[in-house]
Amino acid sequence: MPSVFSRLKEVASPTIGLGCMNLSHGYGSPVPESEALRALDEAFDIGYRHFDTATLYGATANERLVGKALEGKRDQILLASKCGMAIDPQLGKRVIDGRPKTIRQQCEASLKRLRTDHLDLYYLHRLDRQVPIEESVGALGRLVEEGKIRGVGLSEVSATTLHRARAEYPIAAVQSEYSMWTRNPEIALIAACREANTALVAFSPLGRGFLAGAVKDPASLEESDMRRNMPRFSAENYPRNLSLLGDFMTVASELGVTPSQLALAWLKAQGDDVIPIPGSRSVEHMRENLAAETLRLDAATVTRLNAMMTPEQVAGARYSEAQQADIDTEEFA
Repeated sequence: MPSVFSRLKEVASPTIGLGCMNLSHGYGSPVPESEALRALDEAFDIGYRHFDTATLYGATANERLVGKALEGKRDQILLASKCGMAIDPQLGKRVIDGRPKTIRQQCEASLKRLRTDHLDLYYLHRLDRQVPIEESVGALGRLVEEGKIRGVGLSEVSATTLHRARAEYPIAAVQSEYSMWTRNPEIALIAACREANTALVAFSPLGRGFLAGAVKDPASLEESDMRRNMPRFSAENYPRNLSLLGDFMTVASELGVTPSQLALAWLKAQGDDVIPIPGSRSVEHMRENLAAETLRLDAATVTRLNAMMTPEQVAGARYSEAQQADIDTEEFA
């Protein structure tokens, strides 16, 4: 396991982390600040120690929220954020910019918002196709040398990009969407991560709520919810995907666990170097997810689950064409 994560083991902290995005970004209206602060306080109290945010989330609001909530607890947590993708206030839209100057500026701004002098892990949020990955990673490496970050991460990149990046500077973690119904990292990225001693941090490990059984009808989601524009949640594809959940729910029932816990246990069964960071707007669900830390699946159950929701069974791509244009990860045919 890369050294940036070793502190979690030293203090016997859970390997399941908390994705903080949901509180401010992507899933409808942001949670009111007072409620979000209480949720993050309780997340710490129930045991979370790995907190993940980004410059992009809520147009920097999520970093400010996390910084305020976790102030005074900094030496007890692993704090991760991301650069290279932000909301341009003048354009009113997200912009991908992996230039070294921008990375430095965003890092220094993130440190102020997060009320800290360093980040344990700092990801390049998206590959900037106009900037060689070596230049972006080189800039991140210099931030390590200056003590502003402890480890370099990449997000939504391919195995090829990881190979190029690690030749410039060691990569502590790659963050990629990974769950039972999104298995793209299995094409090439997991093997590349293991070759490089790089952790795979799995975001959306609950399939954006799908695996939790939380989305009965995508039409009921808020207009600003990102899932309304994702092909898998379309009126055409979602009924077919819902039909895949039955067998999965049966296994959860047989084991006496919730669907969310089963989905997280399946991910953890893929290897100690796979680190799920489920997000939630509910403390109850945060507690439920963290309970999966001690759940272990036997080989027969893992094999049974592996046959469910395979790429050829799932209906629809995970991103729209416009969203996919910004993604570097390998895709199934």
